[in-house]
Amino acid sequence: MNIWARIKRFFRKGGAKLGMGEYKSLSAITDDPRIKVPAEEYERIRKAKNYYQDNLPQVDYYAMGNKCKRKLNSINVTKMASRRLASLIFNEQCSIKVDDNQLQALLDVIFRREEFYTTFETELEKWIALGSGGIRPYVEDDKVKLSYVDADDVYPLNSNTTKVDEIALSRRIRKIENNEAVYYTLLEFHQWGSNKEVDDQGNVYRPYTITNELYRSGDSNNIGELVPLNSIDEYADLQPQSTFQHLEKPLFAFYRNAGANNKSLASPLGLGLCDNYWHTVDDINATHDGFAWDVKTGYRRITIPKTWVRRQTQINGKPIPEGSQMYWDPKDAVFVPINARNDDSSLFKDLAIQIRTEQYTASMDFFLHEFENEIGLSQGTFTTSPSGVQTATEVVTNNSMTYQTRSSYLTQVEKMIDQLVYAIAELLQTPDVWSDRQARWSGDIDKLTITPDFNDGVFVDQEAQRQSDLQAVQADILPKKQFLMRNYNLDENTADQWLSEIQDEQSPEPPEQEMSMFPSEGGVASGRSRDNASPDDGESK
Repeated sequence: MNIWARIKRFFRKGGAKLGMGEYKSLSAITDDPRIKVPAEEYERIRKAKNYYQDNLPQVDYYAMGNKCKRKLNSINVTKMASRRLASLIFNEQCSIKVDDNQLQALLDVIFRREEFYTTFETELEKWIALGSGGIRPYVEDDKVKLSYVDADDVYPLNSNTTKVDEIALSRRIRKIENNEAVYYTLLEFHQWGSNKEVDDQGNVYRPYTITNELYRSGDSNNIGELVPLNSIDEYADLQPQSTFQHLEKPLFAFYRNAGANNKSLASPLGLGLCDNYWHTVDDINATHDGFAWDVKTGYRRITIPKTWVRRQTQINGKPIPEGSQMYWDPKDAVFVPINARNDDSSLFKDLAIQIRTEQYTASMDFFLHEFENEIGLSQGTFTTSPSGVQTATEVVTNNSMTYQTRSSYLTQVEKMIDQLVYAIAELLQTPDVWSDRQARWSGDIDKLTITPDFNDGVFVDQEAQRQSDLQAVQADILPKKQFLMRNYNLDENTADQWLSEIQDEQSPEPPEQEMSMFPSEGGVASGRSRDNASPDDGESK
């Protein structure tokens, strides 16, 4: 940082201390009195994040009496399970529909430009692993954009476990100033006014305020002191506070995992996927690490007398000291020469140990089955049955378990999507956020119907569904049009076109000429073919 910038920061601090502005310092974001979530919740989230990133402690072991460390050879089952669930819940084939054509067209443009249907699955994976997350739509350059935040950047301002309508969102930027690392943290508070107010037209509303605060610290573990927003270019254009008069829904969408938070009963944050099962995750990692270490240390080694191997005694005519001489192939780790009497065959020993493959495989399968049951995925998601083939009963039972788990998560995802659409709709009908002060949509949010389509075909066996639907059509309890739309992903117009073409193909073709017993009626006389007709027949008519 240059001298002039340091002088400006000095005067800003001094002005704040003299009453020209608020002076405030935070060690942690949870120190802010507006945030009601206990700090222990974010310690839990940090632990889950370390497991998700496979950032685990090293393993201590002893070699030749010396204490050593090595990286744990783990299996990142937190990542694997979160990714599997996210792909079952949401994918790029999903869609979001509303019962307003104008709003639907605007949403389609926004979601396509922001690549929402591909990005959401990736973000959902992290939220499932950590327990919570959020989306903040905002307007920039007259375009609605989406900002995603993870669980460690979401701070509810109330302890209501069923509804989060006030929140603080954090973002951190690392900069180098005067050859030192400096950390800037932006806190964005979304709050409803405690009292209702009346505008100039006599309309009653509850003000919705967004407050932006920027903190600076030279310590990555400290939030630091409050500084002006224009201290860095990234936030120079932000307003310290913005108040909206006629909003009905908050300008953010909040997600939490299904199920009660048994770690903090009053917390609105959801539990991470494995927060109750770290002991099982540790058992899986320990088993895999032990097997990998057996493989590494169990390679074949044979001790032999030193005199049995070829030795290089000189290079370019110059002798090599005995301690530096190369034995056999220097890259061959099988033979281990040792000092001994010449031709002492008793030193020829195989030091290889037997790798306990069966024991480790059985242990790994046991812990993985336990893990599948704990997180609600079907048995066989990460393992197979002893025979390698599941019975029909097992398939039905296991799919039922995964389906129930998926349904629980879908409820929370659908709730978040509703909040996101409401937030975007609020921005579209708020003139002040657009450069021309003209709203982009003027519909009624309270009457809006939002219908997410989660494309169950990704989870359901499509061939089994097709056969079941076909039986329903044959029993006259499912329209053919619905059969085509469900099983071939057709829209209504295309399904109608298919049905019309099918009817045309099945209609009997009219005969080229109607048969008649009487030639005078234009038909062919019985017992007389065209081939036998006289050439004068045509002229006589």
